[in-house]
Amino acid sequence: MKKKNRIKKSKEFQELINTGTKLINSSFIMYFKEKKEEECRMGITLSKKIGNAVIRNHIKRQVRMMLNDLVDVKEYPYDCVFIIRHNYLNLAFKDNKNYLEKVMIKATIL
Repeated sequence: MKKKNRIKKSKEFQELINTGTKLINSSFIMYFKEKKEEECRMGITLSKKIGNAVIRNHIKRQVRMMLNDLVDVKEYPYDCVFIIRHNYLNLAFKDNKNYLEKVMIKATIL
């Protein structure tokens, strides 16, 4: 995912979380809202309780890799924020990718 397709500012995270639609599964909480720009933007966040900075950054890199495989930024209709849940660490990469794919498909169906 390119940097221009990431949500980085706290204000943008809060706006999307407060006004967006929410979907939940065992590994992710997804907030989404219609995109404002030509390409969709995505943000990833997780609690400090999940691990130290090294582990949290590793998880964010993994989720970005999953999003690169699953999403075409020009085609996907929403801006999204993903909150990683504690169960993420208990599952394999492949399982987490399937959960991410399911929640994103469910968002496009709604």
